[in-house]
Amino acid sequence: MRARLNKTMLLCGLVLGATMLPANATETNRGWSKVVLPAAQQTDVRASVAGHRYRLFVSVPATAAPAEGYPVLYVLDGNAAFPVAAFLARSAANRSEVTGHTAPLVVGIGYPGNEDFDVAARRRDYTIGAGDSNPLTSEGGADRFLDFIQNELKPLVATRYPVDHKRQALFGHSFGGLFVLHALLTQPTSFSTFIASSPSIWWQNKQLLSELPASMPPGVSPRVQISVGAREDDPPPDSYPPDLRALIASRSMIPEARNMVGQFQNISGWTGQVIYHELAQEDHGTAWLPAMTRGMQFFLAQP
Repeated sequence: MRARLNKTMLLCGLVLGATMLPANATETNRGWSKVVLPAAQQTDVRASVAGHRYRLFVSVPATAAPAEGYPVLYVLDGNAAFPVAAFLARSAANRSEVTGHTAPLVVGIGYPGNEDFDVAARRRDYTIGAGDSNPLTSEGGADRFLDFIQNELKPLVATRYPVDHKRQALFGHSFGGLFVLHALLTQPTSFSTFIASSPSIWWQNKQLLSELPASMPPGVSPRVQISVGAREDDPPPDSYPPDLRALIASRSMIPEARNMVGQFQNISGWTGQVIYHELAQEDHGTAWLPAMTRGMQFFLAQP
């Protein structure tokens, strides 16, 4: 009798629940469709020199372009990072009357496919080393990739959208952060703002440090943000298995980031141009999100 009563009550609950559902809770199109990112476009291109394929994502502000054009934020690992950057840009556009900031055009540089990160391709493009002379090598192609951005990607974007050539920023995380700093040190006029999140300065026995100049060229003063997660060198024990924790311990992040900031502060012409953040409670896998948020604010506050 109790079993029958419970069954009856359950059936009544299901019927009552169904009758209380709002009309818009039913599937009106009898199916599902792909999510469309607001105000965004994408296209695939092939680099003319090395022949590598890239997927470009672009988000255009809803606000009208100023006379000098939109500031532009270029984002590496575009498949994963572009949706976040595009949202931040839309938020900036919604608050532009209050903040006075001009919302940026966002360009994500990614790779064909459905993965968030193309591990092999980003290692090839973002790292520095002897591999630059051979486009088929699996690493060390940073110079070749930077040339693609400067000589092919930027002109392509400029032909389609009104851009401010004097206000352009580059964001990258991990190997992407290494690439950002390499671009800064080898072509300091390539961007006005460089945003390096958790840069892999440890790469190839800290080869990046050999690129540090004694001074900046006259009149060149790019703005730099370097950030790192406060838990990168000691992540929570339950977050990573022991073998991965050992690998993390062998690739020091926080001391190298602090040292790099100190090195920059000693370069003539860079006093006050470098901002450093240690992001509380963030490890290597999560630090890029607050780093991008702060990087967007840092870029938009550029005079």
